[in-house]
Amino acid sequence: MNASSPIRVAQIMGHMAVGGVESTIMNHYRALDRTKVTFDFIVDDDSKKVPEDEIRALGGRVFRIPKVGLLHLPQYDAALSEVLTEIHPDIVHSNINSLGFFPLRVAKKNGVKIRIAHNHSMSNRKELIRDAAKNMLRPVSRVYPNALAACTETAGAWLFGKNAVRKGRVHIIKNAIDVHQYAFSAGPRQALRRQYDLDDKFVVGQVGRLASQKNYLFSVEVFAEILKRQPNAVFIMLGEGNQRAEIEQRIRDLGIGHAAFLLGNQLNVNEWNSAFDVQLFPSLYEGAGMTAIEAQAAMLPVVASDRVPSETFLEKDLITVLSLQESPEVWADAVLRAGQRGIDRLQFRSTLKDHGYDIEDSAQQLQTWYESLMASLG
Repeated sequence: MNASSPIRVAQIMGHMAVGGVESTIMNHYRALDRTKVTFDFIVDDDSKKVPEDEIRALGGRVFRIPKVGLLHLPQYDAALSEVLTEIHPDIVHSNINSLGFFPLRVAKKNGVKIRIAHNHSMSNRKELIRDAAKNMLRPVSRVYPNALAACTETAGAWLFGKNAVRKGRVHIIKNAIDVHQYAFSAGPRQALRRQYDLDDKFVVGQVGRLASQKNYLFSVEVFAEILKRQPNAVFIMLGEGNQRAEIEQRIRDLGIGHAAFLLGNQLNVNEWNSAFDVQLFPSLYEGAGMTAIEAQAAMLPVVASDRVPSETFLEKDLITVLSLQESPEVWADAVLRAGQRGIDRLQFRSTLKDHGYDIEDSAQQLQTWYESLMASLG
């Protein structure tokens, strides 16, 4: 890098899909001063949802390499080394949580001076195999990075330790959004509800990957109870994932297929948040919970599990937090109460912006952090 060229950051993305981590990185890239900082994206070669055209339009590049795994580490190392040799990044920023051990080891071997480990997630005891792998890597998560980041203090403490957070060694990069883009809008609400025949319905929504972490199987149990109490209720699920067939089967088993709909990935989640009456968010674990942040921007009531970090919940009058030990009946009652709160959704609040969740502010802070890391090299 010379004084006139931007800081070039290689973002290690792993399997890039439509999700919270990808949205966070892209939100920041769109808002950055790209004359000062530019991104290259290194993704698994089986990634199918990479916004390559937009990345190129923003000045970035996309490189595909094999998926990291113990059975083929030599191939992974060789492919990543080849990319790093080609692009000569100033910074390698790993976004694959505890698996960051592997790319950052390669980055150090290739002489990359600034190596960031960024944790976006946590773990769950119900996912035993996956959880074991995550926990095995936690003790070595700080071997190769020389800068640490996380989406919340809770996520930072999980991977890097409470002491690192307490001493200010973990830089918090919030899952920021364009708060005005996600603000409630009556027009999209009316249009979507008309398009999907929802005008007189009580619409419960859930947004996220169709994966065990997001707990959709529990959600459909909750919705079955809601439907008993509120026959005009509808459940809209936005997202794709490997649990789709299992969720569809559970919906059939419960006999609620006339009111529960899987609509796949949607690019207009902000508009759907205006169309929903309540968001259901019973995750088994979350690093931050970006969909809840987006919901709060839309003044949308959220019923969430106590496994979601409390830092995510800023609009207290919008949030109901329940234990996953509670029954679907208890959750159903909470969802119905949340929908009856009479929230003035047209009232825009500055709470998210005041807490650092506005993307313009967060992107500037990220740029300043990258610049300070480069300056520390002397």
